[in-house]
Amino acid sequence: MARYQYVLFDADNTLFDFDRSEWEALGLTLEAHGIDPTRERKLRYQAINAELWAAFNRGELEQPFLVVERFAVFLREFGLSGDPAAMNADYLNFLAQQGCPLPGAEALCAALAPHCTLALVTNGLSVAQRGRYDRSPLRTYLPHLFISQELGCRKPQKEFFDRVFEALAISDPRQAVVVGDSLSADIQGAVNAGMDSIWYNPKGASLPAAPRPTYVAPDFDAVRRIILG
Repeated sequence: MARYQYVLFDADNTLFDFDRSEWEALGLTLEAHGIDPTRERKLRYQAINAELWAAFNRGELEQPFLVVERFAVFLREFGLSGDPAAMNADYLNFLAQQGCPLPGAEALCAALAPHCTLALVTNGLSVAQRGRYDRSPLRTYLPHLFISQELGCRKPQKEFFDRVFEALAISDPRQAVVVGDSLSADIQGAVNAGMDSIWYNPKGASLPAAPRPTYVAPDFDAVRRIILG
């Protein structure tokens, strides 16, 4: 018998190879707007994007501002002209065409699906996340997708998980576990909602004082063992 009845997976860089998808979508976006997609420019965009998403997870800014501001900052820093809103729209459309799971993610979901109800819980944007979900082989095993933009609240807010609980008819938080790579969104969200958590940590980052995950998994085999015992 599995340790948990419900497994709530983060999407990006937990099951989906977001870094690869972002890199490809960004290159196509820059080319579409007449900007040379150099490695320097793409790396700087990724850093800007990560900083803004961290602020979003802390509740310091809203998503509609974030997704345009990331391209506005990028253009300013490189002294380029362009329409940040149009760039963001194109980027999301290109991103929606990517559905690449991380190596081993499909096997993990296939192993868990007969024993647990699996769901994706993400702060990503609907157009990108639904497009990637629809194109991904993981959809076979993950019948539920919860997106902050559609729920009107975000990880790590308790309200986000309350709505997931209601949709999945989860009566006891102890029946569920969150699996994710983000301490601020996934692990803190589990703490706020009274759930156990598995910090997916393939890079071996140091464990902070808070938030504290219930388990730390360096790879998908560890995730499977924790859940299935």
